[in-house]
Amino acid sequence: MKKYEYVLFDLDGTLTESAPGIINSVSYALRKFGIEVQNKETLKRFVGPPLSDAFENFYGFSHDQAAKAIEYYREYFKDKGIYENSLYDGIPELLQSLSEAGLKLIIATSKPELFAKRIAAHFGIDKYFSAVIGATMDGSLSAKQDIIAHVIATQKLSEKESVIMVGDRHHDIEGAKSNGIDSIGVLYGYGSRDELADSGATYIVPTPHDVKKILLG
Repeated sequence: MKKYEYVLFDLDGTLTESAPGIINSVSYALRKFGIEVQNKETLKRFVGPPLSDAFENFYGFSHDQAAKAIEYYREYFKDKGIYENSLYDGIPELLQSLSEAGLKLIIATSKPELFAKRIAAHFGIDKYFSAVIGATMDGSLSAKQDIIAHVIATQKLSEKESVIMVGDRHHDIEGAKSNGIDSIGVLYGYGSRDELADSGATYIVPTPHDVKKILLG
């Protein structure tokens, strides 16, 4: 088993079960456009990709409409949706074990960095991370592969064989692959085994405890 020194964690669907807040925020935004979603479960596909891409791809919004939708989304999310969220079972224990073993942990998320930092602090897990890096509010940095590239550059992670990405969706796995680092796809989040396998995950595991076994042996 390879030894890793730096572990990049996705946030939504990997550390936190964030679907309720995201779904409610998306539903709020869509209502502003006169769109009522009968089955909110269909909005789970908004968990993972950058919001602008999701509104454009799933509802055919123009770039300008998507930008307005994100404004509406944030109206709800900043005070309510951000806390309609919970840590997955086993995550605090995983982070504590990795931190005590001397691994350097970094959050790498397509969620705006401002919100990601508030969420990490709210759940008391910020103490485990040397950095929390996310998207810019203006969307100029949002794609997962660009987020990971930004982490590698700013944190000076030149030895890529010592870096691994942990995430639940194909964006995480493909982003890791495009940056030349290994990845762990987790099945307790919002992606399927087929999605993670097809994206080229180095490892695929069912629980946070299995992430620990890969990283610590």
